[in-house]
Amino acid sequence: MTATPVRPAHRLDEDEMAVWLPVIRFVQLLPQALDRTLREETGINHAHYAILASLLRTDAPTMGELARIAGLSPSRLSHAIDALAARGWVERTLCAADRRAQRPALTEAGRDALRRAAPAHVAQIRGLVLERLDDEQRAQLREIAAVLAEGVEDALRVER
Repeated sequence: MTATPVRPAHRLDEDEMAVWLPVIRFVQLLPQALDRTLREETGINHAHYAILASLLRTDAPTMGELARIAGLSPSRLSHAIDALAARGWVERTLCAADRRAQRPALTEAGRDALRRAAPAHVAQIRGLVLERLDDEQRAQLREIAAVLAEGVEDALRVER
């Protein structure tokens, strides 16, 4: 039986660093690249695009549900919804089940903005990620990302 090597608690070893550094570089740079292209080509930042896309795919979420889906703090989401509402892309409605809760809803103008922005966003996702990988690598990335996302989501639930 092979003993598991003892790893120092205060730093990553060389093998761990060899995995971690490219991961952290990717997760930091990808949103920047997506944001830059969306802003330049469509006038929408990546965070706002993600909110609009989430509203399109999600049936009338509450602000709290949308914050969780979009990965934003309630305060940041509220500011973003205000900015989207000022552009006429989102409206706030009262929740029928809980009159204190608000539900953001995509307007027709918001759907149009999303339709105009989607081709640039999809092309960039394909160019930066999907087309760089073969079928097997895409399947591996899907599985790895799901495992990692689950761990992060669990950690965030514990912190709250």
